[in-house]
Amino acid sequence: MSFEKQIAQVFNLKGDSWLKHANPWSVWTRFVTLPFLVLAIWSRVWIGWYSLIPISLLVIWLIINPTLFKKPKSFDNWGSKSVLGEKYWSERKRNPVPKHHNTVVRILTILQTIGGIILIVGLWKLEINWTIIGAITVYLAKMWFLDRMVWIFEEMNNTAR
Repeated sequence: MSFEKQIAQVFNLKGDSWLKHANPWSVWTRFVTLPFLVLAIWSRVWIGWYSLIPISLLVIWLIINPTLFKKPKSFDNWGSKSVLGEKYWSERKRNPVPKHHNTVVRILTILQTIGGIILIVGLWKLEINWTIIGAITVYLAKMWFLDRMVWIFEEMNNTAR
């Protein structure tokens, strides 16, 4: 099973769940969660073990968010297309996506991972510069990744016609 399929399983993304997650409210409310998660983790300095409460709530939010919203009335928006592009990408072994996306998507995934590692180290060591650099790297790579997913969605839909 591909890494993307495993991630989709964690977030219960199968069948209509992908369509619910394609709701722009799902996309953007999930997207803005990272700064709150960073703050919750950093709050261990101020509130100690009580920081586990907001951390847990945010992790639960990230897990259930993709299934909370209704299927959108229209998929003609950037957020919806990015999620549906991710669906195409996660199913690329069964339904291949154009090969010119492979290298870029892998590079962006590596950049997100590197940013995530920098962010985790920054949070672990309470180094604000590392934390900010990690968060910015994660966000920029994720935005570019999602934009690539929109491109994949549009190409796959044009090919299907």
